Amino acid sequence: MKPTIFVLNGPNLNALGKREPGIYGGKTLKDVEADCRAAGEALGFAVDFRQSNHEGTLVDWLHEAGDGAAVGVAINPGAYGHTSIAMHDAIRAISIPVVEVHISNIHAREEFRHKSMIAPAAKGMICGFGLHSYILALHALKNITQ
Repeated sequence: MKPTIFVLNGPNLNALGKREPGIYGGKTLKDVEADCRAAGEALGFAVDFRQSNHEGTLVDWLHEAGDGAAVGVAINPGAYGHTSIAMHDAIRAISIPVVEVHISNIHAREEFRHKSMIAPAAKGMICGFGLHSYILALHALKNITQ
């Protein structure tokens, strides 16, 4: 049985392909899911891919992952990355590695996006490589977990 990686997506990522394609590209979240599943397969992982616009649901999923459902988490917290102490605390409460993912380079955008509440609790952050950021996060998790 392959180890599982959770790929979690926060608010508005369900609008990929429609929302600001100049920043986020034209692929949909379903496309990203297919890319992650293919990359996970090549890396020897099962990928459990989820999206929610609700902070508490994302916290619950982090707890689930940490309770043995996954060996690591790649999370694109969306806007919650800049505001969520609850997600920060949930990541600190679990013992598996978490890699924060952002499609755009948050440090080259509006000032309010420069600070991440997730980064101090995560193993690392990947941002600015478009949708390939997800694949880079999976590779990072492979290196960290095996």
